Amino acid sequence: MKYEVKVPAVGESITEATIGSWVKKNGDAVKRNDIIMLLETDKASVEVVAEQDGVLNVSVEAGKTIPIGSVVAFIDSDGKASAASAPAPSASAAAPAPAMSANAPAANNAIHPDLKNHLSPAVQRVVGETGVDPASLTGTGRDGRLTKSDVLGAPKSAPAPAAAKAPAAPVVAPAPRGPSKQGDTKRMPMTTIRKKIAERLVMSQQTTATLTTFNEVDMTKVIEIRAKYKDKFKEKYGVNLGFMGFFVKASIEALKAWPAVNSFIDGTDLVYNNFYNVGVAVGTDKGLIVPVIKDADQLSIAGVELAIRDFALKAREGKISINDLSGGTFTISNGGVYGSLMSTPILNPPQSAILGMHKMEERAVVINGKIEVRTMMYLAVSYDHRVIDGKEAVSFLVKIKEGIEDPERLLIEV
Repeated sequence: MKYEVKVPAVGESITEATIGSWVKKNGDAVKRNDIIMLLETDKASVEVVAEQDGVLNVSVEAGKTIPIGSVVAFIDSDGKASAASAPAPSASAAAPAPAMSANAPAANNAIHPDLKNHLSPAVQRVVGETGVDPASLTGTGRDGRLTKSDVLGAPKSAPAPAAAKAPAAPVVAPAPRGPSKQGDTKRMPMTTIRKKIAERLVMSQQTTATLTTFNEVDMTKVIEIRAKYKDKFKEKYGVNLGFMGFFVKASIEALKAWPAVNSFIDGTDLVYNNFYNVGVAVGTDKGLIVPVIKDADQLSIAGVELAIRDFALKAREGKISINDLSGGTFTISNGGVYGSLMSTPILNPPQSAILGMHKMEERAVVINGKIEVRTMMYLAVSYDHRVIDGKEAVSFLVKIKEGIEDPERLLIEV
């Protein structure tokens, strides 16, 4: 019997998706709950699993964009796998299995080529640092995926023997330059996520009256609090005490003081949100995503840090859901983690404002008439001038500055 494999519904606003790759190939035998396809939407990647045992018959090739609900393959429960995909007979059936070394991976964890190419950002970073060829490794993670431990535990190639010292070579003329590489280009189609990011950024610039106001904040007290309590915080909550928790709480107090910043335009109306869903921009290997901390005003700093940690783990594993990315009323972007000293963040429609954090630097500042060295950070708020006046935007940013420079205010919400 043949069962249809359809593109699943992944969100109310998503009407089409792109087949990123087929994890299982045409003619492969599949088991129920095996990952058979990686699907790309305009917001996240989605793994599609088999709902039946059988043989996969692919009808739509990778790279095609198709509507939600379209049939892209069939699973034949009565079919037989092709010879190329049929598993080899077990060696244990013919002879006793040899003793397995401690470093020998299990044979049934062999990674599928498409999953090997679908490395998590953490594994990609370790591969880049170690220089290990992922194609030579066998994954021990879910569905045979490579983990950091697989890469770190790979045998290192023996270093080349040191060459005997030779007399200094005579100075020779430099070798002639090679052929010019002018015009040597590589063309690749944009992913669905990247295309959507591009559309939204252009739309934001074309449909809003965006201005940006700047200020700087003294990070000294927050740094002192982190240094004093970071070990106890980590011991109690199992997560590091970061800066984002302070900025989320300071932003919420500023949003309460200046409600227009938490509003948006709907036709000819202004809609004021009486709840506080704070999006935190996160860079991934596939582009920028903005998971949303729902009802952030009801969370402690520890609750905010735990929510951010959970989103980071989901992003690395490709598990971010549409619900995680929806419903934001205000966004925070931290370009400082990449070394940015100052920038003008772009609005995330339909939101009316976005806060940009930047790199911390020690600078000489005047405190009570004396020059002192303080750790400072530039802050930027981009806002839609159709909704927010200059006075409101500047006052909003000053409120955030006050909360960070005097963190006790965040505890009593003043």
